[in-house]
Amino acid sequence: MGVFASMFNRLLSRKEEISILMIGLDAAGKTSILHKLKIGGAFVTTCPTIGLNVEKIEFKNLSFTIMDIGGHEKIRPLWKHYFKGVRGVIFVVDSNDADRISEARYELQVLLSEDELKDAAVLIFANKQDLPRSLSAESLATRLELPPASTRAWHVQPSCACTGEGICAGLDWLSLQLARALPPPPRPDPAACALTAARLARNTRIPIKRN
Repeated sequence: MGVFASMFNRLLSRKEEISILMIGLDAAGKTSILHKLKIGGAFVTTCPTIGLNVEKIEFKNLSFTIMDIGGHEKIRPLWKHYFKGVRGVIFVVDSNDADRISEARYELQVLLSEDELKDAAVLIFANKQDLPRSLSAESLATRLELPPASTRAWHVQPSCACTGEGICAGLDWLSLQLARALPPPPRPDPAACALTAARLARNTRIPIKRN
């Protein structure tokens, strides 16, 4: 039974494909966070994103297609073209750059008002926590003037792209929000399962015991 249970687990478990938008002001650390998610390991210096980076990240039982869009002010008008079908937003803020918090707040408020993103969970990385003047997650949440948590699913996660600290914790929160919103998986058909078991047994030469 253990062999068949393992087979059925592989057959029935499927990773949900979920579109995630990763945005924020330029130089906030978006691409560095995406790089850390993709390969982990040592920190790699990245160039400013001109356009779009797309990566697939498997995290727990979810498969994220993450679209990292450049944050330069000339590119921001293009963000809206990527909203359709997005289930989650990762908004990255340079928490050490106090002079640009108001600019980040404005762009985030515009995003939160978009009808196509009204059901999207919003993960905000308070990035660059390793720097001495970085705002705490609590202070950043206040400065961003976020809506009541009862009206919108959002979370501010302190992070450091250089070390990877906080990144997986943020993805844990986002995964939980998205998993709750997924429809339940279809119940397997017993007849189809029996047929699949017979085929697997023939292919792997595992005899089926009959009572």
